Amino acid sequence: MNEIPALPSTAAEEVLRRWIGLDPHSIGEAAIRRAVRLRMLSLGLDDLQAFVRLVETDRTERDRLVEEVVVAESWFFRDQQVYDHLRRFVSARIAARPADPVRILSAPCAAGEEPYSIAMALLDSGLRQEQFRIDAIDISRVALSKAQTARYSPNAFRNADSGFRDRWFRMDGGSAVLDEAVSRCIRFAWANILEESFVSAALDSGRAPYDIVFCRNLLIYLTPDARAAVERSIDRLLKPDGIVVLGAAEPAILQGNWVADSAGSTFTLRRGGSGETSRWPSRTGGHTSLPRRPVSATAPRGLPQPARGRSASRPTPPPTPTPPPSLDGQGPAGLPAPTSPPPRPEASAHEPRPESVSETLAEVNALANARRFTEAIALCESAQKDLGPSAELFFIAGIMHQSSGSLTLAEDCFHKTLYLDGTHDEALLALSLLAEQRGDRGQADQYRRSALRVAERKGDR
Repeated sequence: MNEIPALPSTAAEEVLRRWIGLDPHSIGEAAIRRAVRLRMLSLGLDDLQAFVRLVETDRTERDRLVEEVVVAESWFFRDQQVYDHLRRFVSARIAARPADPVRILSAPCAAGEEPYSIAMALLDSGLRQEQFRIDAIDISRVALSKAQTARYSPNAFRNADSGFRDRWFRMDGGSAVLDEAVSRCIRFAWANILEESFVSAALDSGRAPYDIVFCRNLLIYLTPDARAAVERSIDRLLKPDGIVVLGAAEPAILQGNWVADSAGSTFTLRRGGSGETSRWPSRTGGHTSLPRRPVSATAPRGLPQPARGRSASRPTPPPTPTPPPSLDGQGPAGLPAPTSPPPRPEASAHEPRPESVSETLAEVNALANARRFTEAIALCESAQKDLGPSAELFFIAGIMHQSSGSLTLAEDCFHKTLYLDGTHDEALLALSLLAEQRGDRGQADQYRRSALRVAERKGDR
């Protein structure tokens, strides 16, 4: 049972599509095949259809399959401008309604880095715990268990400004343990924003509607139907004057009348009012082009010059946890956490392993110059496995897929680039070009405007 046959659309990936809204193309069939193989080996099953029937009927086994597919990948204070805007919004809201605590939802919450960052940002701004309430939900039991233990490796502190670590963490061996003053601010639960039962329970319990819904880097992994379901849930869960915070590539995905919350908030949206039909403010100033990363003299157009790596080691998954309670009291539900790249097959013994991201980029450039795109992509994938997730490696892999005509895979790589680096304006431009090729001029314009806003913000630094 070394090989599992290619999965038909009605098999395991269909279960994942229905259960968590996962678009199989967003992580690749290879990742799903690997997850199925591991679970079948664990169960001692040789029959794929028997495994699929088991997953359909056994909720516990279904959750175990999800855990194999979903890998939490986040860090504290990811995209600092998000938290700067959060502080301003919450301070204004409390000034206007001092008797009402600000209600915040983090969905998905991965291993707790986002909701804890929210709490630290608000506490550091001088607010008291009783002035805000934070709910945090996810589909991954493993991630939620880690969030509740509130112990983190250095991998969670990738932010250049790590002063918060000295204020809110104590070291215990090789782990940083969060102060209980922060962990008490969060209510973690196993819940699924796609499910009606979660939305109804949140509203009936009075925990919703929320002033702020964080839903970052989820939509890019979902099918169109699941994206629409999430948007409907957000619309119901959010107060009329509330805001939703999305990932870098996601504002263009929403179909409703959403507009930027302010001129300085790239990924923070609110509902459009009367006469507001554009999701983005008009371009201002004299900018007619975007700054570009330097391109090597020998590289094909669009390939970045080798850059310094931003690799990070992947955290070791914690032991199988005891699941937290669900918000709706109906057992397992949840959200797929943003995923890091799935493990790839081991490289052949004769293939040298890259020592750095910059070295890999140089080798990929050389392969691209020779139009050896398949080898270049394979090198990017092996480097992601050995060196950890890298925005530049995903970006250059996207360029390679685009050059070889695999536009769906290219789009997936550009989305993952933005997941790791929300300020990657070239990835936004690449997505704009792909959308334009599909004939979706509206979405192309959304991506282009996002790229402009990111580039303008970089120019102000």
